[in-house]
This record gives sequence, structure tokens and C-alpha cells, in this order.
Amino acid sequence: MGLSFLTPVAALFGLLATIPLAMFVGRRRRVERVRVVLGLAGSGRRSWLSLAACLGAVPLLVGVAAAQPVVTSARTVPQRSDAEVFVVIDTSRSMLASVASGEPTRFERAQQDALALQEELPDIPLGVASMTDRVLPHLFPTVDQRSYRETLTEAIGIERPPPSTSFGTTVTTLDALGALPTLSFFNPARKKRALVVLTDGESQPVSGSFSSDFAQAPRIDVTFVKVGDASERIYESGEVEAGYAPDPRAAATLEQAAALVRGRVVGEGQVAEMAGALRTVLATGPTRDRRIEGNREALMPYVAFLAILPLGFVLYRRNL
Repeated sequence: MGLSFLTPVAALFGLLATIPLAMFVGRRRRVERVRVVLGLAGSGRRSWLSLAACLGAVPLLVGVAAAQPVVTSARTVPQRSDAEVFVVIDTSRSMLASVASGEPTRFERAQQDALALQEELPDIPLGVASMTDRVLPHLFPTVDQRSYRETLTEAIGIERPPPSTSFGTTVTTLDALGALPTLSFFNPARKKRALVVLTDGESQPVSGSFSSDFAQAPRIDVTFVKVGDASERIYESGEVEAGYAPDPRAAATLEQAAALVRGRVVGEGQVAEMAGALRTVLATGPTRDRRIEGNREALMPYVAFLAILPLGFVLYRRNL
């Protein structure tokens, strides 16, 4: 736990405390000279020291509040330094399908599986990406649970962004996953790599280039999680959407894709089995401590409220 300031330069506002203090000292000197001339006894030091302290405290406290002090908490967690996993969620429109109106959609169930997977693998950096006819990274692999959770629940959404083409009823293509081994999704220093794809499998046929993309070294272990079945429909308006019909070839498409990359296909909800397979593939390796920033507690409202106390005393003395 530590204290920091978001806008430390604003604390210079506290230098304005010298203005009321200088005015107060000058006024005190004039009053004392008048007392001497009139032969009056001097006022007690305690009667004006408290007022001077409050006059200086008000701008000082406002300056501290303007600097926006925050208390931050942090924790240290172990992190594998040789392994990374990317979790890719299908965000095509077919992932809105569900068993019935009001029931969790394929996309929502995929989110829950992805969240549960992170709890099973807390020491392995997990990244998040979305997929339609292209793959978009949202979070590069990390062991920061809060960042991972917020990315899955806030940044990922159906057709956010939409596919680059809308021709045909099926725009998703598993070929887009070829970007992961060929582009800089993984840290080059991480030689143990894995990919978990949560999708309903309703994709364009897989091309021959899919296998060659994943033939590059280091090898990426691929797990396809089949979400949903042919009985589900889209109920976005409460009624069955007539323009959507499940693809009966979805399961076969996933099996073909898995065979091309020497991967596997598992069913949704099998998080423990998924995590166990990843543990086996990634085996053991070196770890290092990673500092994770926790929650931030803003102190500005409390400091600003505290400034009211000396200000109230000054007003009280003036009116009294």
C-alpha cells in the first residue's frame, strides 16, 4: 500500500497560503502599534496563533486536494516467464443463439468459460482476442486478473467490431486464426504457447493455408471449445429470428480445423479438462514475481472536506 498524487503540480496552489499569512502578520503589527500608542495591554499569543494556523491551512489543504492524492494497494503474484496463452472468443452474430428466450447466449457462456479458465491458471499469462473474419487482440497475455476480467466483460461484444464483409450468411472464418502464429501476438521470448478458441464452429470451410500457418515454430497448442448446438436459435427480440439457422456442419468444421493443427475439440463447460490439458502441454517452467496494482482509493474528497474546518473557524472568528 502506498500514497501517490495524480496531479502533483497542482499542489503548488498551497503556496498561496503565504498571501493570507502575510496580510495577517501585517495587520497584527499595525494593531500592536495602535495598542502601544493607546497604552493598551497586548493580546495573548494563543488568540491569534490559532487564527493564523487556520488561515494557512485552508489553501494548503486545497492544494493537497488539487494534487489528487490516492492510496494504492498492490500484490505480488507468481508468473510463468516461459509460457503464454491466448483466449479467442467468437463474436459473430451466431453467438447470440441460446436454448430459449432469456437463457444465456453462446457468447455469455463462452465468457463464463473464459473467466473460469483464468481461475484455473492463475500463474499463466492469458491474453484476450475476438474473432469474426479477422482476429483482433484486446489484451496481451497477463496474470492481472482484474484486467483480464474487465476486458472479457467490458471490451468484448458481439460484432464489436463488425466483420469486414457481410456477404453471405456465414462470415466467420477460422482461417483468421492464422494471424496468431504469423503476427506478433505472442512474446517472442515465450516458447511455450497455447491457443483456446471458444466458438460455435459456424465458419467458412478451412483452407489449406490454415495448417501451414500453424506449422511455424514454436508450435502453438490449439484447443477448440465447441459452444452451442443445432437446437439453439437467436431470440434477440424475444422471438425466433427467422434469418438465422444453425450450420449443421459446425462440428465437422471444428474437427477438421483441429486435425489440421494437431489440436483438440472439447465441449463448453469443460473448464477443468481444458485447464488440465493446458497444464500438460505447458508443463512446468520458471516463474518470476509480478507486481499487480490493486484498487485506488481517492483521498481528494476527504482532504477537501477537511479544509472546511479551518475555514469555518476563520469565519467564526471574523463574525464573532
